[in-house]
Amino acid sequence: MSKLLKVIASTGILTLAKMAMGFAIAKVVAIYTGPAGMALLGQIQGFITSLTGIINAPVSNGIIRYTSEQKKNGFTECSPWWRASILWVLTIFLVMLPFSLLASRSIATYFFGDIKYSWVINLVVFLLPISAFGTLLLSIINGLQNFRRFIILNFVSVLTSSIVMIFLIIKYNITGAIIAAAIQTALIGVIILLSNIGQQWLGIKYFIGTVHFAEFKGIGKYVLMAMTSALVMPISLLIVRNLLVQYTGWQGTGLWQAVWKISEVYLGVITIALSTYYLPKLSQLSDIDNILKEIISTTKVIIPIISLIAVTVFLFRDLLISILFTNEFREARNLFAIQLVGDVIKIVAWLFAFPMLSRGAVKWYLLTELFFGVVFISLSFILIPIFMLHGANYAYLLSYIIYGVIVITKIRTFAA
Repeated sequence: MSKLLKVIASTGILTLAKMAMGFAIAKVVAIYTGPAGMALLGQIQGFITSLTGIINAPVSNGIIRYTSEQKKNGFTECSPWWRASILWVLTIFLVMLPFSLLASRSIATYFFGDIKYSWVINLVVFLLPISAFGTLLLSIINGLQNFRRFIILNFVSVLTSSIVMIFLIIKYNITGAIIAAAIQTALIGVIILLSNIGQQWLGIKYFIGTVHFAEFKGIGKYVLMAMTSALVMPISLLIVRNLLVQYTGWQGTGLWQAVWKISEVYLGVITIALSTYYLPKLSQLSDIDNILKEIISTTKVIIPIISLIAVTVFLFRDLLISILFTNEFREARNLFAIQLVGDVIKIVAWLFAFPMLSRGAVKWYLLTELFFGVVFISLSFILIPIFMLHGANYAYLLSYIIYGVIVITKIRTFAA
């Protein structure tokens, strides 16, 4: 557990940097665009998250798992998985490109409320391969458990991309914010590539060559899981935001988005630690009793930390709003309580759900992700008309309680 604490401490510093940059961006967006602009940017960022999640599907958790498993045998044994992931990326890109060109106008009209934003979709899609390659390199570093390099590269990329984003927002207002959101992941990909030139494992021979069906199929399992995650939550949020706009307007939705953004940023302390330490650790375990032992010991460390952070955020919510946003966001203070409780439940559920990734339990992962999305959207349709902005928070909390009960009670089935 001392190693986990070291990773949490290191990723905590990284997350503080991300929080600072994220909050600085949120402050600039709040000043230059207001709640309505923040809500629109939230919609666009949500859609971009879906697209990048889809293209990154082959180069994320699967690469971390197989690199972690094969690293003791050398880079040559890892490379078949790396090549298979690149083939998957190219395949997905060739499918997405014509679709985006044909459907961008309709998508922009439905999700963003204006056809003029169709260019955002096309720009993001054209840059997706760069984003994916950057993610591949980070996943390899993670799988090799080079935590120090992983954290430093994340820090440099976040700092650089955030500075560019703030400049564009100040210079070009909401248009600059949209451009920054569209190019951010590709910019990070370029930074990661340039930072790793000269690394022994970054040889062309490890990334170009024959791809065997076994590795292609193995990565394919993680493509299905990652694409499901990339679609379910972002699209659920797009639908929920649209519903909030109908009942509370863009102004009210902007308040809810501000609270969601704060949760999203501070939860990074835990989620980065889990992806950096927890997933590679679980990937090395095969016995169900050892897996459960690791989950319990990790839970004992993580839950007090996330609970303390949530309480701190709640107690200082007024200060956070005044620092991060403007007086227009003052009413957002009433939305924190249920959201923060939901955040804690979410992390508990995730701790018990991670063996689905480490064990490649595709069916269970797909079913539980889709189930969560359906429950979250359904509860939002029921509760938002009754409780307005609070209804979205109630739906979020109840959905993760139900999801958590399922994964905890069924863990021996999918982790075996």
